Amino acid sequence: MQLFEEIYEMYSRKVFLFLLTKTNNEELAEELTQETFYRAVKKINTYRGECKISVWLCQIAKNLWYDYCRKNKKLTNEDEIFSIQEMNTLEEKVISNDEKISLYKKMQNLDEKTREVMYLRITGELSFKEIGVILNKTENWARVTFYRGKNKLKEVD
Repeated sequence: MQLFEEIYEMYSRKVFLFLLTKTNNEELAEELTQETFYRAVKKINTYRGECKISVWLCQIAKNLWYDYCRKNKKLTNEDEIFSIQEMNTLEEKVISNDEKISLYKKMQNLDEKTREVMYLRITGELSFKEIGVILNKTENWARVTFYRGKNKLKEVD
């Protein structure tokens, strides 16, 4: 059980931020984060070590989010702006809160897949390979999608 506590300490924030990008709702993201770790404990024997444990956890979280949407016939509210206390810019420099809000507003205009890649890279601090695994795409697809999204955001300025 000590191992699961360590895993939770190491990855709960990353999973929470990932879910926050999906839900735009802190309470729901927290609830789904807890459910993610509950499921991970129950399904630890299915983890084959083919990817990082953080990627495996985000896959569980993504599936829980999809289940939640199906059960509640809920679509994500694209107009909602959420705040995240820590965030790196596209180039790893700190942005002020006003700039974060502006960036999130601009990102709402991107298509869903591009926006998801951007959120995972920026807030989740995931590698392109990890993003590809989570979204069932290639590392190169994730890299190109991020690059194109970054260029679209620059065009908006």
